Amino acid sequence: MAVQRAYPYNQFNFQVKFSSTEAAFQEVSGLGMEVHVAEYRSGNSKLNAPIKVTGLTKFADVTFKRGVIGDPSTLYKNRIANVSNLGAGNGPAGSSTGGETITVNLMDESNQNIVQTWILSNARAIKLTGPAFNGKGTDVAIEEAVFLVEEVTQS
Repeated sequence: MAVQRAYPYNQFNFQVKFSSTEAAFQEVSGLGMEVHVAEYRSGNSKLNAPIKVTGLTKFADVTFKRGVIGDPSTLYKNRIANVSNLGAGNGPAGSSTGGETITVNLMDESNQNIVQTWILSNARAIKLTGPAFNGKGTDVAIEEAVFLVEEVTQS
């Protein structure tokens, strides 16, 4: 539920909830969509310009970057299970099976109240990247997961 106010919310107060696991992320990017627009003009149209017809909606892949905390192997286990199911003849490649719901909540400054929610439906991992290790480094180990998303809704 969006809350109206005079100044914008900060981007660093957010929560991510998977339907199958718990994880804390440092960054979420790619919450977007694009609508294909086709131009059409019939031959007997009195206007000398085409009309624009909206077509299919395409949702961008969503990228999650997180510090390695909790059980970092859960995303890998879920992805391997999905690949195994597809390979066993349980559905064609690209089928809408095995997806999960991911909820991204923007929080207020107190980190207690949800002010905006994005629901990512039928999300499936398409890229999982492990952290880079460096014996001299002091950075947090970051792992990246990219999910294809079939629908994004807001509430």
